[in-house]
Amino acid sequence: MSVPTKQERTVCVLLPTKETLDITVGLKATGQDVFHRVCELLGVKELHYFGLTLVKDNEYIFLDLEEKLAKYFPKEWKQDSGKQGSQRRSIPPLLCLKVQYYVENGRLLCERKARKLYYYDLRERVLRSECRQQEEVYFQLAGYALQADHSDHRSDGHSRGHAAYFQPKEYFPPWIIAKRGIDYLLCHGPKVHKELWGMSSRDAILLFIRESCRLEDVPVTFYRLQKDKKEEKGSALLGLTLRGMQVYQEVNNVRDLLYDFPWFHVGRLTFLGKKFEIQPDGLPSARKLVYYTGSAFRSRHLLLHLSSCHRLYLSLQPALKHLRQLEDSEEKKRYRESYISDELDLDQPCSEGSPRLSRHSTSSSGIVADARQVSTEMVSMVEKEKPFISAVSHGSSQTFGIDTSSKAQTDEDEWQEEGEVQTL
Repeated sequence: MSVPTKQERTVCVLLPTKETLDITVGLKATGQDVFHRVCELLGVKELHYFGLTLVKDNEYIFLDLEEKLAKYFPKEWKQDSGKQGSQRRSIPPLLCLKVQYYVENGRLLCERKARKLYYYDLRERVLRSECRQQEEVYFQLAGYALQADHSDHRSDGHSRGHAAYFQPKEYFPPWIIAKRGIDYLLCHGPKVHKELWGMSSRDAILLFIRESCRLEDVPVTFYRLQKDKKEEKGSALLGLTLRGMQVYQEVNNVRDLLYDFPWFHVGRLTFLGKKFEIQPDGLPSARKLVYYTGSAFRSRHLLLHLSSCHRLYLSLQPALKHLRQLEDSEEKKRYRESYISDELDLDQPCSEGSPRLSRHSTSSSGIVADARQVSTEMVSMVEKEKPFISAVSHGSSQTFGIDTSSKAQTDEDEWQEEGEVQTL
């Protein structure tokens, strides 16, 4: 790896495969510059369902890719560490490539490499899943993962336990290992794997993606919220799901579902600085839910994620309907190896009829809001249009720093609370 010049810095990107990429960028580089370079190095043209994250306050935050990296990193990142000698050059900041938008059908991921990355991200989430009433789902997912990773089960000494060809901790959550034991999993895991004899790795991954959606804590991104301003640690969790939002109350690390809002049941979302309001559709304003994000920084990024998730949901409905029709038709014909026709083989570059997404679109077919858009109106799921999300602030010049060393940053390193009141 070449040594960065005075006007260049290195950023480390952790992939879902646990591999890392060192990316050299300029001081004025944006998240999009890093994202584009990652795509180049991986040889993937489209990573529409992924985003770049960094850890802030023990929480993964998805970067606004249009913003400069310097707004997310400590101010020391911009300083020329070479003045102190190469031996004291600071450790590159770490970003993670993670799934930002979950889908229920893996065929929406056009490229094989992108689908494999998506699969590895889901694998990690399944290992952290806690749906203890659905133990059989974890065994089926382990079978699909074994088939995807090892192809057909071999009927030799491996199946009799003389040599384990997989590590249970890589396929089962810790609570299942503690409950069943290593020997039980080494015995029964291969039995599930053997039942999938003849299935291609591609189909095993597609089924893994589909079945993992049955676990409610897998295809979801959680954001911690406060019920009131005085809470030190937020006890509420907002989950962005495949079809909408869910609100949980967490007590003693146990999540209790309070509200489930499909997108078409959400009337309006409002951000007022740190204040976050949810107005269910069809209910009086007095029934709105009020939470607090803790900072304008989190409010802004949560707004971007909410708005882009909603637009993605809308834009994918025709494609998902078409895929379901194809699968239903071919299920009746009892095809086993292929679920879609050759002209829609999504391992190949997308055809004109395949869903294509743009990170820069601001229409309902895009998946990311304008990076500087603070007020957003969305297409309703009902026939009439109505305002969906609005970000509202006091219009003050108050700033909020993002320095990880807890010091307030200045100038362009500050996040401003800006926007205009939108009349609904």
